[in-house]
Amino acid sequence: MRARTTVPVSAMRPEGGRRMRRKATVATALLLAVTALTSCSSDDGPDATVSAFIDGWHSGDLTDIGFITPAGDRVPATDVTEELTALSGDLKDTPPQLRPDGDAEVTEDIATATIAVEWTLPGDVRWSYPTSVRLRRGADDAWQIIWEPAIVHERLGSGDRLALNRLAPPRGAILDGAGQPIVAPRAVVVVGVQPSEVDDPAALAAQLDAAFRAIRPAISPPVDVSGLADRLDAAKPDAFVEVVTLREEAYEQIRDRIYELPGTKFRRQEWDLAPTREFARALLGTVDPVQRQDMEAHPGRYEVGDLVGHGGLQGGYEERLRGVPGYSVQIVGTAPDGSVSGDEVVFRADAQPGEPLRTTLDTAVQTAADAALADEEQRAALVAVRVSDGALVAVANGPDGGTENLALTAQVPPGSTFKMVSALGLLEAGAVDPDAPVDCPKTATVDGRTFTNSDGFELGRVPFRTAFARSCNTTFVELAPQLEADGLAEAGRLLGLEGEWRLGVSAFTGAVSAGGPPAERAAAAFGQGTTLVSPVAMAGATAAVVRGQWRQPTLIVEPTPPSAVPDGPELDPAAVQALRTMMREVVTDGTGQALRDVPGEPVHGKTGTAEYDDDPANTHAWFIGWQGDLAFAVFVEQGGSGSGQAVPIAERFLRGLATD
Repeated sequence: MRARTTVPVSAMRPEGGRRMRRKATVATALLLAVTALTSCSSDDGPDATVSAFIDGWHSGDLTDIGFITPAGDRVPATDVTEELTALSGDLKDTPPQLRPDGDAEVTEDIATATIAVEWTLPGDVRWSYPTSVRLRRGADDAWQIIWEPAIVHERLGSGDRLALNRLAPPRGAILDGAGQPIVAPRAVVVVGVQPSEVDDPAALAAQLDAAFRAIRPAISPPVDVSGLADRLDAAKPDAFVEVVTLREEAYEQIRDRIYELPGTKFRRQEWDLAPTREFARALLGTVDPVQRQDMEAHPGRYEVGDLVGHGGLQGGYEERLRGVPGYSVQIVGTAPDGSVSGDEVVFRADAQPGEPLRTTLDTAVQTAADAALADEEQRAALVAVRVSDGALVAVANGPDGGTENLALTAQVPPGSTFKMVSALGLLEAGAVDPDAPVDCPKTATVDGRTFTNSDGFELGRVPFRTAFARSCNTTFVELAPQLEADGLAEAGRLLGLEGEWRLGVSAFTGAVSAGGPPAERAAAAFGQGTTLVSPVAMAGATAAVVRGQWRQPTLIVEPTPPSAVPDGPELDPAAVQALRTMMREVVTDGTGQALRDVPGEPVHGKTGTAEYDDDPANTHAWFIGWQGDLAFAVFVEQGGSGSGQAVPIAERFLRGLATD
């Protein structure tokens, strides 16, 4: 411990001042004692200086701290503040948490202290490490920080900085019912042109345009080559001017037409793609570069360049699928010429991959469903359910994969497909049996409202099964009173309509007309009035008829939707067997005869033509049915008649499965 020596001014005064000299001497002695005690206290030791430095580093105010270079030259506190900011680099806006890690070790006039440093990186990732601070005691006993870049991190030098890198997580896969990724690496061909080998760019563009137009729309979008000639003129002679990237199957369709064209070049690659271009597009959603609205809705979650799920399962399960980004910190140096060098990684927190989402989709069935809708110009949907376990194996929308998931969310009148529900209610109530004679007049009037059959046909008095197979509206109008006020709704609930399903995605399960005046009950008996359904609701109801009991369809199996809905009660065996027989007659002798010769097991079903807007000219087309273990529903918005528009789609679907 040092003590400074002072000479009291009073010692130079005349003898007459001895009394005052004694007092001054005593006071000086007391001052020396206090000074000696203060310099030895912990308040003036290196630990106090380290604590002050910690506070100043975090606050950005180091004006109360003394700094020197390793050579002992004074360093202005402002220079240290600036260099701290520069060294922190990408982390400068989030100062670290700092705390002393034990007491400083002192050897004569040099002390060494350890500081625990903890940076908080995005996503609450923590990076912790110890760093050393050296101090030197000055002539006035004050401790000064020996400033050097290694204080921030031991690997940092002058001119270096910390660079933060975001590590994108692998996105979780959406899996099919077999546990295989729906999106997987698939072969593509990049079609390009080398300008130096083309004498007539306009003629080449015309030839390519004709070839691209020959590709089936279902496997390739339209290709625009209108600006190709100008692009070739502007490119370097040996450049590869990309025209389009085609799935391999699309390329093979036109290979012979474009391979020998002058200047054409081809590169084979693999891209992550669904099995087909339109494969369950509206259900799955898309994965696209982050948009401004994504960043505004979730501040801090995304950065430019991120991929984000939009719509469908990709959007609905974004949190699960996207994973958690990782981060690394590296030291980057700047050379005197301004170039950046160095890539030493001093910290890394690996990204956590997204979790997979497993569905019940069957790739073959979904592909057949998409193909069946491929040529439709109107919006359409096809839903298929495996009867044995209720799994949704196809959720298709059209045209071109659809932009809205009508298969699950449409709220539309079911038309005559609802006669399946009405017939079940009548059969269970004992109000009619398949062979009982019923009237099928051309018109029927209830409370002043007149109901007609499609195209105004009439059958006279026929068995109930015949009226059902030929889809006689007036028969059901006349039988409607046989159902109690809530009878139709009760029959619908037996088949799962209006239930609280838990698919893991939004789905409309129906709203069945109940009660109301006689005219409304008459309309509801053949699927008009206020009754609304969705294709998935009708596919689930059809599966219940086949199974003899309603079971909620399933779509997402991992993660398992909470609180599984219990199965419904068993349907009356005699009633449901009679209904199955009647639905077979629809195909053999009724409105669905186009399906009689479909390969495989017998097809059963029911057509539907559903009026909307209270205008008989505005109709949706429907067909519901099953073959073997597969129940399905086809819906075409503004599609006309069920037999004319929906049945052909069902036929393409079933034939596509038969040839798979």
